[in-house]
Amino acid sequence: MNQPPKRNYDREMEAEIARLDGRRPTLLLHSCCGPCSSAVLERLREHFRVTVLYYNPNIEPEEEYLLRCSEQQRLLSLLGDDIGWLPCEYDHASFAAFAPHMADEPEGGKRCLACFALRLNETAEQAKKHGFEYFTTTLSVSPHKNADFVNRAGEEAARRSGVHYLYADFKKKNGYLRSLQLSAEYSLYRQNYCGCLYSKEK
Repeated sequence: MNQPPKRNYDREMEAEIARLDGRRPTLLLHSCCGPCSSAVLERLREHFRVTVLYYNPNIEPEEEYLLRCSEQQRLLSLLGDDIGWLPCEYDHASFAAFAPHMADEPEGGKRCLACFALRLNETAEQAKKHGFEYFTTTLSVSPHKNADFVNRAGEEAARRSGVHYLYADFKKKNGYLRSLQLSAEYSLYRQNYCGCLYSKEK
C-alpha cells in the first residue's frame, strides 16, 4: 500500500505567510525555552505580532522551571519591546496527572505525545481567550522532536479551539543551528534535558 507523501510543514508555513500579503496578524507562540525560541522569534516577528506563552508543566523541579522562565524573559528584554509576554503559573499537577502512568514509555513515545497535546491545548485556549488570530509552538525546532507529532497536536488543538494553527517545522533552514548561534550570542542558559525527569533519566 502506498504511504501518503510526507508533509512539508515549513513549506506550509511559508505558503500561509505569503497569503498574509504583508499583513501582520497576532500570534501566540508557545515556547519551551529561551534558546529554542530565539531562532523562531527571529523568523516570525517580521510576519506576525508575536506574544510568547511559557506554559511547560512538564518541567521539574520547579527551580529549573523558574530558571528557564527567567531566561525566556531575559531574551525578550534583549530583543526589544515588540514581542509580548503572557505568563502562566507553574502547573506541574497537570503533567503529573498522566505522566507517571507512562513512566516506561521511551522518549518520543506516548508520554511525549500527551505532553505536546497538554501544552498546545492550553496555548490554543489562551489564544482564544485573548483574541489571537494564530498560535504555534517552538517545539519543532529541536532535532529530538518529531515535527509530524507536534503539528498533529497543534492541529487537534486548533480544531477544538477554533483558532488558526500555524504549521511549522522550525528545524528546517538550519533553525536548530541558528538557535545555537543565538544562544551563544545572548549567553543563554541551555538545559541538558527536555524538561521532565523521565527525559533526564533516559
